Amino acid sequence: MKKEPILLRFGKNVQVLRREQQLSQEQLAEIAGVHRTYIGMIERAEKNITLCNIEKIAKALNVRISQLLEE
Repeated sequence: MKKEPILLRFGKNVQVLRREQQLSQEQLAEIAGVHRTYIGMIERAEKNITLCNIEKIAKALNVRISQLLEE
């Protein structure tokens, strides 16, 4: 199954920002209030994330939502 480009871009951006902040997936999940496996699924573009969770992740990474969607 082909992954949607927006999910791939979003997942890559989450991963890059998370690593820049030296956070593990588990640490990011804890800060964002989501399950630790959920972050991995987002980074691998396996989840079509909701707006509420996009906001949680953006806040946890201290970035604007738009930064998570940039190319």
